[in-house]
Amino acid sequence: MNRFARTVAAVALATALALVSGCGGSDSDAGVDAKPLKKVTYLTSFGNFGRDAYAWVAKDKGFFEEAGFDVEIKPGQGTGGVIAAVVSGQAQFGPTDLTGSLLQMGNGQAKDFVAVAAIQQRTMAAIATTEGNGIAVPKDIEGKRLADTPGSVVRNLFPTYARLAGVDADKVTWVNGDAQTLMGTLAGGSVDGIGQFVVGKPTIEAVTKKKAVLLPYSDVMPDLYGNVLITSKEIAEEDPETVKRFTTALLKGLEYSLANSKEAAEILKRNVDATNPAAAAAELKLMAAYVRPGGSGTAIGTLDSGRVARSIAVLQDAGALPPGMTPEQIIDFDLVPKA
Repeated sequence: MNRFARTVAAVALATALALVSGCGGSDSDAGVDAKPLKKVTYLTSFGNFGRDAYAWVAKDKGFFEEAGFDVEIKPGQGTGGVIAAVVSGQAQFGPTDLTGSLLQMGNGQAKDFVAVAAIQQRTMAAIATTEGNGIAVPKDIEGKRLADTPGSVVRNLFPTYARLAGVDADKVTWVNGDAQTLMGTLAGGSVDGIGQFVVGKPTIEAVTKKKAVLLPYSDVMPDLYGNVLITSKEIAEEDPETVKRFTTALLKGLEYSLANSKEAAEILKRNVDATNPAAAAAELKLMAAYVRPGGSGTAIGTLDSGRVARSIAVLQDAGALPPGMTPEQIIDFDLVPKA
């Protein structure tokens, strides 16, 4: 009887262990049946400089994967190019300058996109040059030759900047350039200045081997936001949860990059061979002051309707926008991070 009891107990134990082992096996195989990652194409704002490293950080650190995304990152060519790619479905997300986006939408050049988060709380748009080119104040750019991509915010906003800064825009010549080669064009001396973000100063100096001189647009237009994250209206309306998850992951990468600029620069270098890590880290350090919210809340990514309305008013007063445009036409405040 005792032998029989022991046999039954042994069989029961073996069965239990088999069941446990079976359960463990199904857990380990769970990844096979797990929901596949959603493929997303993301465009940077302007080439692959340090200011855009946060997207690569979000990918490298697994923030995108944790949110359910397999993200392909491609270099953008400025506001106009990013908007066109997002609206056409070539990309699902990308950063554009909010002011440049307002100009494109308000003047009928683009539609069917919405902003869902702020990247920078102040515009970083600027005219950039180097010492020796005879440019120290805005008036000095009259008679000069400047280069930028056709759809960039610096170029599209230039007439408004010129008017407010007391510059005769008709006396400035613009030529077309490419995001990745603009600084080389400046270094080569074929132009006197380029459209650039203020955080580009370290990279300009690294490329040109000269001291950079910048004329920030924020000096005459302090209310303007910088880059915002955009997506198509179709995605925002049909899949808002995807937008929220992607935004959260991207902003997590942004926050990490600002706190760990050197590591972020090294991550960018691993993905983009042409990266100068020291210049990229310096760009991120400069950008931090533009990303941290001030009057529009405490959370990164927030957008304030009142500030956007004031920006619209500035552009309308300068004759750059037609009357009647509202913040809600370009921003989906239901998807924007809360302050």
